[in-house]
Amino acid sequence: MVQQLSESVQDYLKSIHSLGGAERTVSPAEIASRLGIRPPSVTGMLKRLSESGLIDYEPGYGARLTETGVTEARRVIRRHRLVELFLTRVLGLDWSEVDAEAEALEHAISPRLEQALAAHLGEPLEDPHGHPIPSQSGEMVRRDLRELNQFEVGESAVIREVQDDRPDRLRHWQGHGLTPGARVTIRNYQPLDDLF
Repeated sequence: MVQQLSESVQDYLKSIHSLGGAERTVSPAEIASRLGIRPPSVTGMLKRLSESGLIDYEPGYGARLTETGVTEARRVIRRHRLVELFLTRVLGLDWSEVDAEAEALEHAISPRLEQALAAHLGEPLEDPHGHPIPSQSGEMVRRDLRELNQFEVGESAVIREVQDDRPDRLRHWQGHGLTPGARVTIRNYQPLDDLF
């Protein structure tokens, strides 16, 4: 285990992981977009993460998480998703509101509190949005999922997870019953941009 990581480092690792950085090289522009910052700001942090052994970084090309980087990213992801589930299941917050709260709280969760949350919640496998929660050892279920727009009109599917980065979309989907576990039949398509 590496020494205590700053919130900023944790955010970078989580973002790189969510962009697929455990399996592929992620560009600085992708990272900047995910974090909502300017691309030049990313370069300095990528160099620091590389020097710390958390990523393999090739300037001008991008970054990929090392084994240590994957482990640390999944620790943050685990805390984040446990907090989201606690906030919805125990405190009754709406699933559209918990991502921002979990962003703030994930950095303050100690390993002891993380274990207590997991035990209290029954060692859950998924967060409220259907995303897999990494195990305490860092294992993470990998699922081969298709996005709804990859289905043909008339096909049926079961929703397994939804993107949680837009509260307005979460509220919309929830209002239409498009939540994890829901069975749907594709009737037509309407671009999301037309809705928001």
